Amino acid sequence: MFSLVSSIQPPMVLHFLLVLLGLYLLIKTVTVLLEFSWRLTSSNNEVLPPSSGGFPLIGETLAFLAANNSREGLYDFVKTRRLRYGNCFRTRIFGETHVFVSSTGSAKAVMASDSVGFEKRYMRSIAELLGEQSLLCMSGELHDVLRHRLSGLFTAESLGSTIKHFDALVVEALKEWKEREAVFVLEEAMKITFNAICKMLISKERVEELEKMRKDVAEVTEAMLAFPLKLPWTRFYRGLKARKRVMDTLRNIIKFRRQRLDHPKDFLQSLLMKGESPFDAPLTDAKIQDNILTLIIAGQITTASAIAWMVKYLDENQEIQETVRAVNFPLKSKDPDTLLGLDVLSEMTFASKIVKETLRMASIVSWFPRVALRDCYIEGYRIMKGWIVNVDARSIHWDPTVHDEPTKFHPLRFNEDSTKPYSFLAFGTGGRTCLGMNLAKAMLTVFLHRLVTTYRWELIDKDSSLEKGALFPRLRSGCPIHVTPT
Repeated sequence: MFSLVSSIQPPMVLHFLLVLLGLYLLIKTVTVLLEFSWRLTSSNNEVLPPSSGGFPLIGETLAFLAANNSREGLYDFVKTRRLRYGNCFRTRIFGETHVFVSSTGSAKAVMASDSVGFEKRYMRSIAELLGEQSLLCMSGELHDVLRHRLSGLFTAESLGSTIKHFDALVVEALKEWKEREAVFVLEEAMKITFNAICKMLISKERVEELEKMRKDVAEVTEAMLAFPLKLPWTRFYRGLKARKRVMDTLRNIIKFRRQRLDHPKDFLQSLLMKGESPFDAPLTDAKIQDNILTLIIAGQITTASAIAWMVKYLDENQEIQETVRAVNFPLKSKDPDTLLGLDVLSEMTFASKIVKETLRMASIVSWFPRVALRDCYIEGYRIMKGWIVNVDARSIHWDPTVHDEPTKFHPLRFNEDSTKPYSFLAFGTGGRTCLGMNLAKAMLTVFLHRLVTTYRWELIDKDSSLEKGALFPRLRSGCPIHVTPT
């Protein structure tokens, strides 16, 4: 191949490049003229959302992928265009038209009407890696039935048991931190949350098996925003291979469970059993596997990322850190050797506000995608059936017309009844609200309580740049800290 290229004479190369450039300009001109014609033939109230158009066929996919591989992170793609076009703009990514909206009014219009005008829709790469029977990829009645089935697993008893196990893992991990020069909070949180989630879902606790599975899940997650090419050297292909390994592991666990008489009480066993309600029919093995993987990713990656951001924000706001330490110390001294329960967590009101403020500022899930089921209008723009409408949660969380001083870490903004509707979207809203919302908030609260009552810390690397290629915004530094006992 290299000899063939080197044999082409410079004039020929120049001619070839000029032909390609001319072809591109021709296609680009035709595309712009067609779009202009479409706008022109529409009435004033049928103007399409503004857009730069991008390249023919692929649109702005390359710019989207470039942003995902930059230190500013994936959201920089959205932020740049929102600043250019306003609260509603259009782009084309991976062959589909996407519209981003960033006002509370638009959020209400899209997210409060899941069953009427919009349904959830993820990019093809995400859907293929999670599995077509994942709750996140289902819609309509199939989604409602499965959601009912899964939501029944998040009982107070299950939540309380998981929190105690998570608390035990945190306490054990923190004991080792004082011996280290540097602790990378993100990595520690990834391990702890993964182990706790796997214990809750499938009762898996063996360290070697968990570590192997954790690496596979991480590879699946890293491939979710990769270009969906199934070629051996691509990130997407590696993600599919990792998914297969996870599916094989889950398949073997399910097969073993069906052959046993004694069963552990966990999510998996509940999904294998038939309940009294028609909604509680046993699920197929494939559906169980897809949704166990979905719950692991949703429960681990987002929570661990939020923990790292919370530690960083509290390092930058020492007064708030000292306040929560003073408030929580009496709760620790009541019974220092007892694992935390839901009753104790309910007393940590200031800590819960810190958790919410962390989730607002970090906006781990930056936007929520919905597909338009019919033509409609948002922000005065015409939205065509089949377009993906993304509610830009991060923009809403940082909007000065919605939140006072949005760049300031101010937990007390979440005093009761002080937030406006659709102004806090960390877990979505409506019929698609995150099933694990209470579990995630409880985990963050437990970690916060144990950390502030055990150590003071100093952030070693204060760089806020993001990890390249991450689905969710994660600190590139891993949030390294040096701790000293309180």
